[in-house]
Amino acid sequence: MKKQPEVWLRGNIEGYPRLLQPVVHAILQAHEEIHELIREFPSDLLWEKPFGMASVAFHLQHIPGVMDRMATYAKGETLSGQQLGYLQKEGKPDLEFTSQTLLRDLDLQIVEFLHLIAQINTDTLTDPRGVGRAQLPSTVGGLLFHAAEHAQRHLGQLLVTVRILTHKAE
Repeated sequence: MKKQPEVWLRGNIEGYPRLLQPVVHAILQAHEEIHELIREFPSDLLWEKPFGMASVAFHLQHIPGVMDRMATYAKGETLSGQQLGYLQKEGKPDLEFTSQTLLRDLDLQIVEFLHLIAQINTDTLTDPRGVGRAQLPSTVGGLLFHAAEHAQRHLGQLLVTVRILTHKAE
């Protein structure tokens, strides 16, 4: 199978506003790379923290958690009790999770986030939005972009952690 170019080099993704193509590209690129990276990752290493770094499981929980929270703020809503509970559990060892269940949860959140992006009226991208209890200032566009760049940031950290753990396991 011929390897495709990175998502941002594949052109516009149908069904999403042109102004938000970079957000869509970054999310889809992270999605593809995470799947490639975690496809055969052993679940017994999910909670390992090499050199005190965040665990693989933390990154796989945190990426969809951030997308969910940024989407909520972008819609002008506050976090629910369920979202706050999820935030508290990010990175806390739970042996019921497997690499595959964490990937499934990531996939579901990416679908939901991309659905939001498909529905966004681009005239609202500069509309102000408050973040967190302190209602720190952001915008609809800023929140969507942050979700994408945050996913990319954690993908980079995840890549290093997986490589360290799988090299150690060999």
